[in-house]
Amino acid sequence: MATISKFEGLEIWQKAREICQYVELLIQTTNLKSNFSLKDQIDRSSGSIMDNIAEGFERNGNREFIQFLSIAKGSAGEAKSQSYRAFDKKLISEEQHLKLNEMIEIEKNKIGSMMNYLNNCEIKGLKFK
Repeated sequence: MATISKFEGLEIWQKAREICQYVELLIQTTNLKSNFSLKDQIDRSSGSIMDNIAEGFERNGNREFIQFLSIAKGSAGEAKSQSYRAFDKKLISEEQHLKLNEMIEIEKNKIGSMMNYLNNCEIKGLKFK
């Protein structure tokens, strides 16, 4: 695996950013904007995915990174559940719901793969050099 020096170089962070951008598009263009609590929840949970990836990366140790990746993965599950709620309330279309869920499912799988890699990696992080 190539060395990445900034969290912005992580594919999982880039995909999390795309999820946030799509959630913002839904907020701006659908009836989701009229449900303030659900809008706020899905905005925060999608943002939590990318924020926890960034924070964990900046800790410079695999154990802490894995912990923050676990939180990010949980936030992805939360956002996916909120997508169902938005769809069930007819705030977003089925197509929008399915697209968001697919994006989130791919992200959860990528985060899980990164966690697996870090668990099996011989290098334990910059703070342990």
